[in-house]
Amino acid sequence: MSAGGEHLKDEGTKQQVVIAGGVAGLVSRFCIAPLDVVKIRLQLQVHSLSDPASHREVTGPVYKGTISTMKAIIQQEGIRGLWKGNVPAELLYVCYGALQFTTYRSTTQLLAQLPTQHRLPLQLESFVAGAAAGGFATAVTYPLDLLRTRFAAQGTERVYTSLSASVQEIIAHEGTAGLFRGCSAAVGQIVPYMGLFFASYETLRPQIAHLAFIEHYLPLSSSDAAAGVCASIIAKTGVFPLDLVRKRLQVQGPTRTRYVHRNIPESTGVLHTLASIMRTQGVRGLYRGLTVSLLKAAPASAVTMWTYEQTLRVLREAEIAS
Repeated sequence: MSAGGEHLKDEGTKQQVVIAGGVAGLVSRFCIAPLDVVKIRLQLQVHSLSDPASHREVTGPVYKGTISTMKAIIQQEGIRGLWKGNVPAELLYVCYGALQFTTYRSTTQLLAQLPTQHRLPLQLESFVAGAAAGGFATAVTYPLDLLRTRFAAQGTERVYTSLSASVQEIIAHEGTAGLFRGCSAAVGQIVPYMGLFFASYETLRPQIAHLAFIEHYLPLSSSDAAAGVCASIIAKTGVFPLDLVRKRLQVQGPTRTRYVHRNIPESTGVLHTLASIMRTQGVRGLYRGLTVSLLKAAPASAVTMWTYEQTLRVLREAEIAS
């Protein structure tokens, strides 16, 4: 996306933005799928790593870091275990990417039509547009996010046999509301996250583009990727506890004790889950899995923004050529 406020609103037609956003989501998801599975497993693990006594009642695996978790999954479930939940996740990322960038574009265009005296500063405008885009895309695609988490949480025992069967079983035993379990935490997390992300991205991208060595030594608009990495780290760290709460809430229900971690505690809401984690695990418990989350989020954002910018450029050049 362009650094200048005015040009940002006019990049590509709505159809081009939808296609570019969908392609960006598809490519990004495939690249970071293993780290996503590792992150979810670590977020759902509730026993203390520093207290071996807490492991005695644990029947599932005990994960102790990104690399060791990845090795354990491969040993116990095969290489395909790192891509568990990839089908709903790919659908999620494609739909989410298309909705996110379309809503972001529409919101920024709407804000650009405000009278000059009421125009927002670029960073605040980007924050508002990013928050709106993230909130809307998250709410619409949330059932796919829940399914992605539940499939990734499965160990050698298959809780759900297929995507369609999982939807039918959840509706039958938990009602339609079961597909939106934890949605309030997701929206509560994504609104400030996407606001911070796009505000940071639009601020950092032109600054990074001025660093000659970035474009000289790295190919194809690498300032997009570099700005995406920095913006993602800033935003993800700020809202991570809500992301962890969302994962805990997504695996509640009648299948809670059947996932790879058998001792996931029962949670009834965002505040209850936050209080429970603080009481049993302290502040550090709220950031369980942050390292791998940043390892995942940074390259994911870099790949997403780079792919989006390059796909949009190709589509626009093809339109001009025709």
